[in-house]
Amino acid sequence: MKKHILLLTLAFAAIVTSCKEEKEATQMKEVIAVHDEVMPKMGQLGQLVGKLKERENDSTDLGKEYREARIDLQEANQAMMDWMQNFGDRFSPDEIMKGKELSPEKQEWLDEEEEKVKALREQINSSIENAQEVLAVDNDTTS
Repeated sequence: MKKHILLLTLAFAAIVTSCKEEKEATQMKEVIAVHDEVMPKMGQLGQLVGKLKERENDSTDLGKEYREARIDLQEANQAMMDWMQNFGDRFSPDEIMKGKELSPEKQEWLDEEEEKVKALREQINSSIENAQEVLAVDNDTTS
């Protein structure tokens, strides 16, 4: 009877540990997926910075909008670079790529990083959208 209880306890502990590791691995994959979603947009972001820079010497209100949109894009770019640096400093390649189990402290960090990368995605997407809108206004007025 005691052996059965011990076996059941060990089995339960193994299941709980497995579920915890799966949650961590899944969450890490989700964080990386958000990064992978926005990383290809960095080239587009750079192109938009170039287009806005060419036009921002305009002394009208539109010139001011160009500058503001360029600054937003550059801040989004810097936020991406900072996030990647910080993320790489916090987690080892094995934790990121191979699903190595995280300590309780690192699990808290992963929770933080998940929120940060989602905010980063919003910052990048909104800055690109805003820049495209500003440039579209310019195209509409010059057509």
